[in-house]
Amino acid sequence: MESNKTSCQDGACWHVLHVRPRCEKKMAAYCSALPLQHYLPLRRERKKYQRRQVEIWKPLFPGYIFVLFGPEQKLSILQSGQIARVLEVKDQARFVGEIEQIRKALGADPALHACPALTTGMAVRIMAGPFQGLEGIVVKARGQSRVIINVDMIGQGVAIETDEDILERL
Repeated sequence: MESNKTSCQDGACWHVLHVRPRCEKKMAAYCSALPLQHYLPLRRERKKYQRRQVEIWKPLFPGYIFVLFGPEQKLSILQSGQIARVLEVKDQARFVGEIEQIRKALGADPALHACPALTTGMAVRIMAGPFQGLEGIVVKARGQSRVIINVDMIGQGVAIETDEDILERL
């Protein structure tokens, strides 16, 4: 989306909003009403209530929503009453790339779960399958390889289980 690390689109920059507990969807609706470009990654979860199975959509990163806004919209955002704090994104291009990878991963598998971000390990790119082209850090858990796609601003990521033979070292 953007080429310069510190530049923003027409004065508007991506920010990470840390919201009050269980207010992510309310904040997304508030941003839609303003209207502001935002991204709330949701994951699918199936719950069983009594005898029926229900599909619900929960925030992938509880407590966080990503919003593109400029200095003139900051007051409107803060007036929502849902914000705990606003986190500035220093490297806009990297952040946009990470968000696009999360969007692509959820498009391929909406049931993915968040996990703590890992900063150590081998950087890899997935070369085949529904996650082809995604980049992350490889870790081993219970004999299975996982690729962690990090969102460094919030210290979380998404774990994708994959075979080692389709990973390319970066």
